[in-house]
Amino acid sequence: MQHGYHDHETHQTLAAALRRKDCVVPQCGFQLIELLIALAVISLLAIIAVPSYSRYRDKADNAIATADIVAISQAVERYYVDYHAYPDSLNQVNMDTMQDPWKHPYEYLRIKGAGLSSKTALRKDKNLVPINTDFDLLTAKASQDDIVRANNGAYIGLASDY
Repeated sequence: MQHGYHDHETHQTLAAALRRKDCVVPQCGFQLIELLIALAVISLLAIIAVPSYSRYRDKADNAIATADIVAISQAVERYYVDYHAYPDSLNQVNMDTMQDPWKHPYEYLRIKGAGLSSKTALRKDKNLVPINTDFDLLTAKASQDDIVRANNGAYIGLASDY
């Protein structure tokens, strides 16, 4: 009978231990619903942040390209003042290694003094009037989002805004 007594005592000790809070196994980590809510919040933030960051990067790249074209135009104009002719290439003004923010070289075309006429492949505005008569300078992106120099340097900016 002593054997039954020990079993009963062990059972009571175990039952008492289970009733105490310090012996209950703690639940660690997240439940599935909590993970889904956290994932939804992170996804919503990404949906908002990524387009905003892309627009910021586009504006920054356009500003860099505009500043570069202004600097190249000034170098070409200084060359003209010194030699009374526009350079044949950006190499003559030490600007041939410059690249736009999209990692393409800037495109330069000498117009004045090169014997080019308006019937050649000069870039024209919507009225088919050449946009420059001295030289042409633009980023290599061939689209309405490229940065252009127009009106002989009076306008430098997005082609779509010209």
